[in-house]
Amino acid sequence: MLSWEEFNKDDADLASTLATRMQSGFADQANDGSTEAAQEAANRLVTAMQQQPQAAPGKHDQRDYNAIPVLSPGIEIPAIIEHEQLAASAPLHPVEQALRAVAAIDPAEGAAELAGAAVRVTVDQKAMINCRADLNQLVPFKYDWAWQKYLDGCANHWMPQEVNMNADIALWKGETGLTQDERMIVKRNLGFFSTADSLVANNLVLAIYRLITNPECRQYILRQAFEEAIHTHAYQYCIESLGMDAGEIFNMYHEIPSVAKKASWGLKYTREIADPTFQTGTLETDQTLLKNLIAFYCCVEGIFFYCGFTQILSMGRRNKMTGTSEQFQYILRDESMHLNFGIDMINQIKLENPPLWNDSMKQQATQMILEATQLEIEYARDTMPRGVLGMNAAMMEEYLQFIANRRLVQIGLKEMYPGAQNPFPWMSEIMDLRKEKNFFETRVIEYQTGGALTWE
Repeated sequence: MLSWEEFNKDDADLASTLATRMQSGFADQANDGSTEAAQEAANRLVTAMQQQPQAAPGKHDQRDYNAIPVLSPGIEIPAIIEHEQLAASAPLHPVEQALRAVAAIDPAEGAAELAGAAVRVTVDQKAMINCRADLNQLVPFKYDWAWQKYLDGCANHWMPQEVNMNADIALWKGETGLTQDERMIVKRNLGFFSTADSLVANNLVLAIYRLITNPECRQYILRQAFEEAIHTHAYQYCIESLGMDAGEIFNMYHEIPSVAKKASWGLKYTREIADPTFQTGTLETDQTLLKNLIAFYCCVEGIFFYCGFTQILSMGRRNKMTGTSEQFQYILRDESMHLNFGIDMINQIKLENPPLWNDSMKQQATQMILEATQLEIEYARDTMPRGVLGMNAAMMEEYLQFIANRRLVQIGLKEMYPGAQNPFPWMSEIMDLRKEKNFFETRVIEYQTGGALTWE
C-alpha cells in the first residue's frame, strides 16, 4: 500500500512507483501471463493518470478516473479499483476531512426535534412543564417575575475574594478569641454548606433544568446554578483562609450524623428524577418533579440553611468572624431569591396543572416540610449542646417551627406549629422576612448591587 509520503511525491516518482507495483500485480491477472503485457498496461495507465489534474492540499481530487483508457485485453478492471483503494486508504488532509464532513451533513437529521423552531411562539403556548413549544425562543415572556429575578440575580453578583478575611484569620489563630463551642459552630457550618450548595447545584443541572420547559425560568435556573458555584467557592475560600483541614470539613456530610442525614434526605429526591430516561407527562411523574422542587426549594434552601445562617450571622453581630459572616449574608441574600423563585415555580405548576395538587400530594408536601424541620432541629441540638451566641437549641427549635409554618403557607398548606414565634427578630432585619414574599403574594424585594455590608 502507498504511504502518504509516497502518494504525494512528484509525478515522475509516482509514475515509477505505480508502474512497478502494477507490473507485479497485473502479471498475475494477464490471460497470457506475459510480463511484457502487464508492463505495457501499467505504463499506459500511469501515463493516463498523469494527464489528470492533481489535487492541491485541502482541495477536492479533480481527477476523472472514467477518462482513463481501458486496459489492453487480458487486464481486469480490479487493478484500477485497487489503485483507488490505495488512494482512499491514505490519510486525508485535515481540511479535506472537514470539507467532506460538512458535505455529508444531512439537514433532515434532528428535524423532528426542531420541528417547532420555524414557528413563532406565542405566550399562550408556553408552560412550566410538558411544553412542546420551541424552548430556544426566550421571548415573548410569559412569566415576567422569572425574568426579573434573573436580572436581580445578575445585579447581586459578588465574588468571595472581595471580602477581607484578615480579621477572621487573626481571630481564628488566636487562643482566646473564640470559645470551643463557637469554633465547632464555624467548622460544622462550613462542613455542611460546603457540600450542601454542591448538592443543590447538581440537582439543578442534572435533574431540574431539562424538565422545566419554560425558557425564562431556565434562564434563572442557570443563574442560580452559577450562584451555587460561587457559594461553594466562598466556603472553600473561608476554609483555606482559616487554614482548616479541608479533608475534615468537606467530608462532614459523610462523617457527622447530623450533617449526613440532611444530605441523604435531599439526595433521595435527586435520584428520583436524575435518571436521563425520566420524563414528565403523567400524573405520577409530574408529582415526582413537584416533590423534588418542594424538597430543594422549600426544605433544603428554605429550612436546612436557617440554623447555620442564624449562628454565623450572630457571630457577625458580635464582631466575630466578620469576613465569614459578610459572605454568609451575601449568600443568604442569594438563597432568599432562590427560595422565592422556587415557590413561584411550584405555585405556577399547581396553577397550570390542578390535578397534581390533590389531597395525597398535599399530605406528602406537608410531611416533607415537617421532616426537614425535624432534621434541622437535630442539627441545632448537635451544634449547640449549650447556650452560645445569645441563643440555644430550644430557641432555634421555635425559630425553625416559625420558618416551617411560613413555608407551608407559601405553597398553600396549613400551619403545623400553631403559635410559633420568631425569637430572633434581628434576623428579620437582616433578611427582611416581611418582604420575603413569592410572586403570588406581592412583588419581590428590590435588591441592590454589591457594596460592603455593615453590621449595625
